[in-house]
Amino acid sequence: MQIFVGLGNPGGKYARNRHNIGFMALDRIAEDHGFGPWRARFQGEVSEGRLGGDKVLLLKPGTFMNLSGQAVGEAMRFFKLEPDDVTVFHDELDLAPGKCRVKTGGGHAGHNGLRSIHAHIGEAYHRVRLGIGHPGRKDLVAAYVLHDFHKADEDWLDDLLRGISDGAGELARGETGKFQNAVALRVNPPRSSGGKQDKAPASPDAAPEKGAKSAAAAPTPERPAEAESERDDRSPLQKLADKFR
Repeated sequence: MQIFVGLGNPGGKYARNRHNIGFMALDRIAEDHGFGPWRARFQGEVSEGRLGGDKVLLLKPGTFMNLSGQAVGEAMRFFKLEPDDVTVFHDELDLAPGKCRVKTGGGHAGHNGLRSIHAHIGEAYHRVRLGIGHPGRKDLVAAYVLHDFHKADEDWLDDLLRGISDGAGELARGETGKFQNAVALRVNPPRSSGGKQDKAPASPDAAPEKGAKSAAAAPTPERPAEAESERDDRSPLQKLADKFR
């Protein structure tokens, strides 16, 4: 069994905040993969289901971001799991909007939700870092992450969440490369050229294009161009006079 944890703050006031992108990711997985209804448990909300052959518990801590580790630690101990069985979805300031990276272990980089999880279960869990961009100044970070996504963000945000759901099965199996490929196919789908193919040079045997002169009408060495274009504009009287010159 595995636990997928989404980080965020509970309540409608925070639902569309950048800080709540982890909650959004779990909601999309639950909806797309037929997970059970959300119910109160482990100081938060949980939904149970399967991703391929793997049983997965989705957990949204209800303790507010700074105490997220309490809910994660309680769930992990109840199921007698290890940190390696836990994957945390969270907002990442150091990634451009729409970017997604998977990481195992390492520091919390000042993220209060991760800081709390570190304190309760250590650092050896997996993380899905979801880029939201950086406001540019450290003093603006708190207001930035607690602000709703702008309307202009909706397209890339929807693509990112769909990609996460597409690749959720691969993530549960530990296929992180395939998971990231699934996200990339949504966020940056392959582009067709969209342009017309360049015309290949005409071969000697190719039929002439519409409007082109046929080979029979073209000047040949036996039929000089001058003779081809010559016309007799003389009047009958002029022709008769020229005949006796």
